[in-house]
Amino acid sequence: MTEGVEWKSIVLFALPLMLGNLFQQLYNTADSIIVGNFVGKEALAAVGSVDPIINTFIGFFMGLSTGAGVVISQFYGAKDEGQVSRAVGTTICLTAILSILLSIASYFLLPLFLQFLGTPDDVWNEAYDYLSIYFYGLAGLLFYNMGSGILRAVGDSRRPLYFLVLSALMNIFLDIVFVAVFSLGVKGVAYATIISQGVSALLVLVVLTLEKEMYRIQWKRIGIDMEILSHIFRIGLPSALQMMITAFSNIFIQSYINYFGSASMAGWSCYQKIDKLCILPMQSISLSTTTFVGQNLGAGKVDRAKRGIRAALILCFVVEIVLGTPTWIYCRGIISLFNRDPDVIFYGMYYLRHILPFFLIIPIQNILSSALAGAGNTRIPVMIMIFGFIIFRQSYLFIITRVLPDVLLPVALGYPAGWIVCSTLMVIYFSRTDLEKYVIVKRNQ
Repeated sequence: MTEGVEWKSIVLFALPLMLGNLFQQLYNTADSIIVGNFVGKEALAAVGSVDPIINTFIGFFMGLSTGAGVVISQFYGAKDEGQVSRAVGTTICLTAILSILLSIASYFLLPLFLQFLGTPDDVWNEAYDYLSIYFYGLAGLLFYNMGSGILRAVGDSRRPLYFLVLSALMNIFLDIVFVAVFSLGVKGVAYATIISQGVSALLVLVVLTLEKEMYRIQWKRIGIDMEILSHIFRIGLPSALQMMITAFSNIFIQSYINYFGSASMAGWSCYQKIDKLCILPMQSISLSTTTFVGQNLGAGKVDRAKRGIRAALILCFVVEIVLGTPTWIYCRGIISLFNRDPDVIFYGMYYLRHILPFFLIIPIQNILSSALAGAGNTRIPVMIMIFGFIIFRQSYLFIITRVLPDVLLPVALGYPAGWIVCSTLMVIYFSRTDLEKYVIVKRNQ
């Protein structure tokens, strides 16, 4: 990542990530398509509507993993073998601890979350069954993502892709077997997911154990290094809290969607799956930008890091136009893949047609925040995101649903409104920030 043409380095690193994200999305997308066609719109609504609950727990962990990835990438860019080894050992130990704590917390909080969602009676049981089984296998998801984060931090985005492709294909196969053959309904797709995630976690841990480079897992030396942990929490905790709080706030947004009934919930579920597929190239470029900036700043190549940020922004704008245009035009056919109920198709098209044009705003907030994270600066960007995605968005929705309680469009535009506010503030802050100020390796010299 520290040599060659900037945009090529970012693209070559991002392509495996994009394919990996694509197959990651196949987990929930396959679940939704199969239950939507073999079980019904209530099952589709159940599987889709619980995403904010899942993301509340995963978001906290993924924020910390961002901190771990930045620490590892900067020490790796500085070729500090001892610090890389200690960072990997701390990261694996932290993952094990959080896997236990998050699984326990989810068990006790699950009914409360479903109440917050305003889950209708005809969806409640299936939503509860899906979530309770899903959280049994949470450790597999966490270990896969943290292990993959370690590999990506040192520039290896290919092997995580291979493991993810295998587990995604396994998930689709098990979905079909458990739902279409054994008629297990939403329980079947939940079992398929946790089995597949467990396999991917095992594979990435085996690879890191057998690795000969400095970032290998040395199980006898696994433990918490307090200095490394402080770096991980300083960089990752703001992101963890932001992602967790944002995901939790989406529970309330989901409750506004649920107000319009199970067809609205199912249509929103369809929109969200398409939404994630459309923005995954941008997310991959954002992840690539974090590693690119981290390694180049660690190596002292500040100008190259800045050129990479500009290249990443341009790449994201082009990709979103290329993907978004045909998706907007052919959205009816795409949504009908999930469910052919006319009401579900109506709501899915409504959400997609009104929100999709605003996708061109998202790269601004994502790339700039990812670049700042690569530099080790997460506190202010996270505060900006909390304000835009939580304080502003929730205030907007609270007011608009009381002024226009039965009008859907203002609710649908709640997400774009938050993107506009967040991107505007991020541009202002980024333009006034010195990227070199937060680099860890400079503090350790």
